[in-house]
Parts: sequence; C-alpha cells; structure tokens
Amino acid sequence: MVVAAGPIVQTQDLVKRYGSFPALGPLSVQIPAGAVGLLGPNGAGKSTLIKTLLGLVPPTQGSARVLGLDIVSQSQDIRQRVGYMPEMDAQIINMSGLQYVAYAGELGGLPRSDAMQRAHEILNYVGLEEERYRPIETYSTGMRQRAKLAQAIVHDPKLVLLDEPTNGLDPKGREEMLDLIRDLAYKNNVSVILSSHLLPDVEYVCQNVVVLNKGQVAASGSIEQLKQRDLASYVVRVKDDPERLVDALRRSGCTVEADEDGTLSVRLAAGKDAQVILQAAAQARVQLRHFTPTRSTLEDVFLKTVGET
Repeated sequence: MVVAAGPIVQTQDLVKRYGSFPALGPLSVQIPAGAVGLLGPNGAGKSTLIKTLLGLVPPTQGSARVLGLDIVSQSQDIRQRVGYMPEMDAQIINMSGLQYVAYAGELGGLPRSDAMQRAHEILNYVGLEEERYRPIETYSTGMRQRAKLAQAIVHDPKLVLLDEPTNGLDPKGREEMLDLIRDLAYKNNVSVILSSHLLPDVEYVCQNVVVLNKGQVAASGSIEQLKQRDLASYVVRVKDDPERLVDALRRSGCTVEADEDGTLSVRLAAGKDAQVILQAAAQARVQLRHFTPTRSTLEDVFLKTVGET
C-alpha cells in the first residue's frame, strides 16, 4: 500500500461541547494515511469526532485539518474529497440502489452522467450489480450496508470515514465487508478511518489505531507497537511437574495460573524482573522448556489504556 506523506487528519486542542456537556476534547492528534482504527467505549467521542471533521457539527474551540483543509472554512471541499459511511441507515426511500448511489455521486461533485456511470461501477464493486434497480427499502441489512459503502466511495474520495460498517451483519457478510475495506486501503490507495467496537475487525483491517476515552486520546500508534511484549508477564513450561515451580514462584510474590496442559502464566511482582523465574526454577529443581514474555492482544491494549485514563 502506497500512502501519502504527512497526516490525513490533524487536530489541535479540538473541543466540542453540547451546552455544558464536553463531548470531545481538548483533542490534539495526528492521524497518518493508510488504514487507521478509531476505538473507544460508548460515549468516548468517536462519532462526534467524525461529524466534526466532516463539518457536520461546528467545533466549540480549537482547530482541525482534513487532507490539509480547514474543517470550518473548507468543510464543503472536505466533503467532496472524503467519503462517509454513517452508522445509522441513511437511504432515501423510493429510490433504487442505482439512483441512491448516483445521487450521492452528484452531491460529491460529479456531473450527473459521470455519477450514473460511476454508480454502475461501484455497485459492481460492492457486489450489488444484480440488485441495482431494486427499491433500496427492500434491501436486506447486508445489502443496505454495501449500498452505504458504495455511496461513500462513488466520488472517488482520498479518505473514507466508516462508522461501525459491520453492524448487523452475519459472519459471512462481515467478512466480505472487511475484505472490501481492506481492498480499498491496500489495493486502491484510499485512506480509511474505521470506527468500530469490534476489535478483531480493526485488527484485520488496520495498521494503526487511535483510542479515545472521555473525548481525549488514551493511546495512538501502530498496532504492532502498542502490542509490544509485556515484560511483567511470562508464559512458562517445564519438563517436570510444574507444581513445584508454582509453589516457588508464589513464595517469590508472583501470581501464577496453570492451564490443563501444564503451561504457566506468570505475572511478576512489582519491582521484580525475569530473573525471579530462573531463581524459582533453580530452587524447585525443574528444567524450563519454554520461557517467553506474553504478547499483548489489541483487547489488552484497549482495556489497559481505557482503564488508565
């Protein structure tokens, strides 16, 4: 995947309040090009951030730029360059899928004839070529989600904002939607910001994440960096009976959990390093066969960062 130089989104002390309620900020963050996950618990400010970046709601204070454009003075230019797939259904009844997507293309700045041609192409791309003439209100949940994706990309945007794109989908539909998003990001060089509460979806599609909590950044960076090895937690296997090692480790202040196959999950006491495991093994007279730091999951990262803010 080829990505553009510089961030696609920059915010500086961005704040959005509804009356006295602080929905967002102060938020200062740079979001790189590519595929980026936007994570956070309910009420963290994810949807508010997306709507503010699109100019759909005005910021209370601070500033932000999307693709180098100011969200206040250049909001219309932003919407012509950015695609948006909202969480809630936003189809227009009595329109066919083709009419709906073509109309979205016109709103994105395409001439009518170009919008219609592009709508045919995009409906083929998302797998709705056989359903393009059906009234959109007769679509299944999966078809409506595909139509929402189609209207978001019909005008060939440089950036697509996706708010819970796999909502309501069965496992097969969810996999197909995620494959479409990956194809956009990795084969078509479209930057993607994927807001989702489904961490496996984000991990499958994205290289980087921004975690929000209470309207502020709790963590950001590459998924691989955030999932760095946890040097206070280890997986241990021994050649002999593990119970002797369990007893020795617990006497040293470690927390130990044993699986049925004899694998030990060891959490070191505060201030201790891995040497305590080696010393406990020597005291218990057991031979270590496997001894490695635990690798965090994205869920571990999420829970830790949200819990710390």
